[in-house]
Amino acid sequence: MMRAMMRPCPARSRGMTLPEMLVALAIGLAVLLGAGHLLVLANSAYAAQMELAAMDDGGRYALELVARALRQAAATDPDSLLAAGADAAPARIAGLDARSVGRTTPGIEEPSADAVGGSDVLAVRFPGSGPVPDGDGSSVDCAGFTVAGGEEGWSIFHVARNSQGEAELRCKYRGNANWSADAIVAGVDGFQVLYGIDTDEPRDGAPNRYVNADAVRALDAALGTADEQELRRRTWWKRLVSVRIGLLLHGARATRTRPGDADYALLGPAYGESAEAGAADAGSVLREAAMTPDMRLRERRLFTMTVALPAVAP
Repeated sequence: MMRAMMRPCPARSRGMTLPEMLVALAIGLAVLLGAGHLLVLANSAYAAQMELAAMDDGGRYALELVARALRQAAATDPDSLLAAGADAAPARIAGLDARSVGRTTPGIEEPSADAVGGSDVLAVRFPGSGPVPDGDGSSVDCAGFTVAGGEEGWSIFHVARNSQGEAELRCKYRGNANWSADAIVAGVDGFQVLYGIDTDEPRDGAPNRYVNADAVRALDAALGTADEQELRRRTWWKRLVSVRIGLLLHGARATRTRPGDADYALLGPAYGESAEAGAADAGSVLREAAMTPDMRLRERRLFTMTVALPAVAP
């Protein structure tokens, strides 16, 4: 009985000491900070992917619209050709270097030197088809409006800033009563155009040179004619066989962790590094290092395209 009463009691349970608690808190805090950092990285990567996806959609849509307009320029209106003659008709494709155009001014008249990133202007004109007033749906301008037979449609692509100061690629077209322009894609750093010219005699339909709009105008000036009909007949704009497009887009918000410092040759490295591009076509190369700090934190995507013109009508 006495031996049972003298059995030792088990040791009392103890809590964490202060050093142990501090170590546990430090480990937990490190795990929490690591998880938070991973969450931030995941959110940044997701935001970047969303920006790239939006740019992909916008860039592809814009190029498809430009390509459709250029191919439509090869269409012919037999009635107008018989009435005026092929040589008397104006060239179906024209352009301006480092310029923009107004929303309501006719065609590419009264251009502005306020060009975003040295962006160019590409103007395409084409004949309508089908009965008035709505046509048969085969002739459509860049805004999606049909052009009826006996009328001339326009699709003019240029870059301008909206009311928020954001640069956007616009489609300018001629409506029933006046000219107007709609945005195609926003977030534009630059829009560049080169023209492939067939200089061979006789012509073989292959481009021998790619030049900008100013160079085409210089070739026309070298023809030495002041007669409008003669210039229409001999203009180099009627010797275009292809058009090269470069479009640089940026994201809607800053998603990069570090400022970008890339150089973008919108019309290809060979052209961008040439003396001609550097001296007379500066907008063909855009450098992130020259952009504002906020713009250097945007994602960017370059879209390029060359459109063959199978048989551009006069």
